[in-house]
Amino acid sequence: MIEKSVDIAVIGGGPAGLASAISAKESGVKEVIIFDRNSWSGGILPQCIHDGFGVEETGLLMTGPEYAEKYIKMAEKIGVKLLNETTIISFNKKREINAVNKNGIYKIKAKAIVLAMGCREKTRWNVMIPGDRPSGIYTAGVAQALINLYNILPGRNVLILGSGDVGLIMARRLKLEGANILGVVEILPYPSGLPRNVVQCLDDYDIPLFLKHTITSIVGKGRLKQVTISQVNENLRPISGTEKRIECDTLLLSVGLNPENELSKVAGIKVDTRTGGPIVNQDFETTISGVFACGNCLQVYDNVDILSLDAKKAGESAAKFIYYQKNKKNIQLNMGQTFLNNIPGNGISYVIPQRISKFGDIQLTFRVKKPNELSNLCVSSNEKTIFEKELLCVNPAIMNKINISITKETAIKSLEVKLNDG
Repeated sequence: MIEKSVDIAVIGGGPAGLASAISAKESGVKEVIIFDRNSWSGGILPQCIHDGFGVEETGLLMTGPEYAEKYIKMAEKIGVKLLNETTIISFNKKREINAVNKNGIYKIKAKAIVLAMGCREKTRWNVMIPGDRPSGIYTAGVAQALINLYNILPGRNVLILGSGDVGLIMARRLKLEGANILGVVEILPYPSGLPRNVVQCLDDYDIPLFLKHTITSIVGKGRLKQVTISQVNENLRPISGTEKRIECDTLLLSVGLNPENELSKVAGIKVDTRTGGPIVNQDFETTISGVFACGNCLQVYDNVDILSLDAKKAGESAAKFIYYQKNKKNIQLNMGQTFLNNIPGNGISYVIPQRISKFGDIQLTFRVKKPNELSNLCVSSNEKTIFEKELLCVNPAIMNKINISITKETAIKSLEVKLNDG
């Protein structure tokens, strides 16, 4: 067994892991190591060859590989260690990490840990699609990897279930490669991806979008032959008599993402059932002291630029934790000091951070439950409004951020974030 002590251990080498590690190193932390089970760094970015990355963060328009390379070179330049092909088996409340790679088993003692494990795509079994089990059914991300990394076209006649961003982008990508895109099927009455992707990936290429529809049957022995779609009612249940059969050889699934938190749960970190990610405070610290979370394992982001900016804050917080532990042992930054819980109210799916443990300016991130053209955002404490803002347009696909000020006078047990119709 190889034993090692580090200042900060970052679990996951995608954009969040890279950004948090760089930020921690720039904050004065001596030794920062990123552990990643892949043979490469950058997470999912190397297969995202479309542009649009980096604009909000740097002002530069980059592809996914370019954005990843920028961060990898920066990490290497300032001395962040990248340990790839290394799987984290577990960690505990003492911040002791068990890992394994081709060199053997590691036992790592970290002063702080940053979780940046990313997320996983949901499969047909997560959404309970009945029917045969033929080949030709892929998640959108797997299809993206096949085309962009391995030059393999997964099929010729393609139907896509779910209008998430990766599904929309893959509709365009497959169209450009010569495949026949039969349509995108969405169970909701509105697209679940960003509006710009609906326009650029579907409208611009005349790809049909079937709203209020879902797949009710899959047929195929060996290879996929046919898919049946049906309209759904207001309860998202298929309506008998609305079935439509579509001949196809390939089905892509873009039905959502699950934050990767098996390690978090085993370690005893409390997880928010709404987001699937750890419960954190304003410093991105989880319910285990000295363990921080960022990126898609915290919440599913729709923009990598915002993800990286938040991850940098998590890295800074981890660095501050080490400083206070070393120089001011009587000061605690953990969740034990929580005095304010954030509650998603009317029209709000979730709020991050879920808890607040200090006074001052706090940034809240939230998503709404459904699209609306005009709404009034209200943040209240003990039914007293402390922040109010008119939102001209809200959409579940778009993450919202606001800055509020928390004082002794306004902080009473909990904050409620809610929407009132405009």
